Amino acid sequence: MSRRFLFLLGSSRRDGNTELLARRAAEQLPEDVEQRWISLAEHPLPDFEDRRHGTGAARPEHENSVLLREATLAATDLVIASPLYWYSVTTPTKRYLDHWSAWLRTPGVDFRAAMAGRTLWGVTALATEAPVAGPLIGTLNHSAAYMGMRFGGVLLGNGSKPGDVLDDSEALARAKTFFAQEAPLARFPSGE
Repeated sequence: MSRRFLFLLGSSRRDGNTELLARRAAEQLPEDVEQRWISLAEHPLPDFEDRRHGTGAARPEHENSVLLREATLAATDLVIASPLYWYSVTTPTKRYLDHWSAWLRTPGVDFRAAMAGRTLWGVTALATEAPVAGPLIGTLNHSAAYMGMRFGGVLLGNGSKPGDVLDDSEALARAKTFFAQEAPLARFPSGE
């Protein structure tokens, strides 16, 4: 199967440091690898409502939910490009992951089986060099593990003001080979 990358931009800022770093990494992909870029800010999802145990009727699907679900299912590789906000992913990114719960229960989709074996990657920019991205990395790794996906890790860059990440020579060097690495099957810390 040829690879198809879906880049999900979780920032509210267009062309921010995380997006710039993701685009640098994407430049290294072979020309025959399909790339699709979707801004979660430009395709907002409604707040997720957990209806697993309720008696109410199923809520009609939101147009952006259908778009994002179909784009997700069409990809072999998902790249969550989310700046580090309060040590984790941004609100639009978290809302997207919350909607996975609805897609797990969407009739005729078999979302979990469809996602198994695909690869989840992360790209983030943070405004400190301190090692504080653990919760973001854990969120992505655990989401991949739950779905039976591979996890390619998170490409970290440093930058606060727009464009700062382009001065992070170590992150730019890692970006050159980030998507070329073999992604292992994601595991929970307990080894599951």
